[in-house]
Amino acid sequence: MDDDEGGMYAWRNPWFRRSLVSLVALAVVSILVGFVWLPSVHADYTAGGIWAAICRAAGVPSSWGDKSAPKEGQRSTDVVLDRSMARAAAPDAVGRGATLALNCTMCHGAQGMSMSNAPNLAGQYPEVVIKQLHDYKTGKRSSAIMEALSARLSEQDINDLAAYFASLPKARTAPTTYDETLPALVRVGAPLRNVAPCIACHGGVDQKFGAPWLEGMPKDYLTSQLKAFAKGERHNDPEAQMRNMARTMTPKEIEEVSTFYARKAPPAQ
Repeated sequence: MDDDEGGMYAWRNPWFRRSLVSLVALAVVSILVGFVWLPSVHADYTAGGIWAAICRAAGVPSSWGDKSAPKEGQRSTDVVLDRSMARAAAPDAVGRGATLALNCTMCHGAQGMSMSNAPNLAGQYPEVVIKQLHDYKTGKRSSAIMEALSARLSEQDINDLAAYFASLPKARTAPTTYDETLPALVRVGAPLRNVAPCIACHGGVDQKFGAPWLEGMPKDYLTSQLKAFAKGERHNDPEAQMRNMARTMTPKEIEEVSTFYARKAPPAQ
């Protein structure tokens, strides 16, 4: 019996036909359940074509690119984070930084606690202050005021300012923990959108080196920065980490995250 005859014989076999039809039907049902029904029951699900559905099921982003990424040859930041930036500074560095910080008080407060729509700097990680000042100085992060002020700062000045602000009392409450009732994005992120939880990087459960502490930050500041990342107006985040996350956030999620972190603001000074 040749192969053609063997194939015809198998197809005439009722058991073989039923098995093949059942296998095909099972595959179709599995695809519909895995790629359509299961993702759709999640509140943050949005349809985006078959490729997006496959990527969601596989747990990977549907696009690795970033529409707001700098053009070829440009970098989002020139700063290379190094653990030496977080080392304790000498007392004289803190003293010099305190003198330099007199130019910062109008926006960031006399003790690094802002009373306006500017970030709190008291107790902020030193590498965060160093990176942001360098980014302002090189134009990687835009702000008319900060670019003008940082343009005159030397490397030593920047390090001294970071040492001073890091030395200030941390006027913030206990860090976020899993014991609290947290917004979903803060606690677990959004796996279907490849969004990591906020507390994985920004303090509380863990802190990614170079990621700022957010507890007690002004709500308007947090909201404006998330929107700026989402639109690509702010792009000094290495590998577009914040842009990739912020672009997927809804206005409601931005409001919830900003409100959550601002809720721990210290008493007015």
